[in-house]
Amino acid sequence: MRPVDLAFFAALPEHAQADAVEPLHLAMSSWSDDQAHGVAVAGLLGRAAETVVRRELGRPELVPTRVTVDLFAPTRMQPAWTTTRVVRESRRLALVDVTLHQEGGPTARASSLWLRPTEDAPGDTWSNPDRPEAPPLDVAPVTDQPHVPFIHSSAGWSQDFRQHQDGSRKTYWNTAPAIVLGEAVTPFQAVAASADGTSLACNWGSAGVQHINADVTLTLARLPIGVTVGLRALDRVEVDGVAVGSCTVFDRHGPLGTTVVTSMSNTRRGIDMGGRRWEDDPRSEPGV
Repeated sequence: MRPVDLAFFAALPEHAQADAVEPLHLAMSSWSDDQAHGVAVAGLLGRAAETVVRRELGRPELVPTRVTVDLFAPTRMQPAWTTTRVVRESRRLALVDVTLHQEGGPTARASSLWLRPTEDAPGDTWSNPDRPEAPPLDVAPVTDQPHVPFIHSSAGWSQDFRQHQDGSRKTYWNTAPAIVLGEAVTPFQAVAASADGTSLACNWGSAGVQHINADVTLTLARLPIGVTVGLRALDRVEVDGVAVGSCTVFDRHGPLGTTVVTSMSNTRRGIDMGGRRWEDDPRSEPGV
């Protein structure tokens, strides 16, 4: 048993860089034991953007409508910190950039757009009638406690990843842990982090996960109610090892927006998800 905190990062208040954090075991990627996964990185970048808008700018009325995360270098399991820049602030919007740094240089960045809500426009417009559905409550009860994601495929809903290594359409349902230990995760942090699950929902096929995403873009019409978020594969196109996948983002109250990832084939280091099983207690080692 390995003791693991239910957070992706722990604060390093004595570090020379302000807002420095250290990745915890929960942030470790399946691609490498020395690399943090995109869910943790996206969540940390979202946390920094939200801090700027809510605390530094003092704009509680603005809502997040887009976050684009570029994962251009591995984020190692080493101390990291963020820097931020307000590109534009006006009465109706704020545009905030965030960069994640480590000793070797920047590893990821995010551009976030925040808008001031008004009222719905009149008239009829088309929307997709294909609505995703959350898992039944007897399978996945309402909770704010982190858990192993529920996956839906042709095998139905379960947390046993071994049942879902196939070529069918995937849906991902997850309750986010804290981004930084000791801080309550916010709905925006939860959906910003969960957006990286688009790569799993879109790129997991009968041979496992054979693509690694270089980015993720999240668009939102509203925030989730709570910190549990679903992603249902919407479309996927692949040509010469370059794949573009998209998902519908939703909660138990309906759709929130969409996500898009661009990925590249990584077959030499593919991940066999069919040979893995996780437990809700993160102190338990993955087993077969």
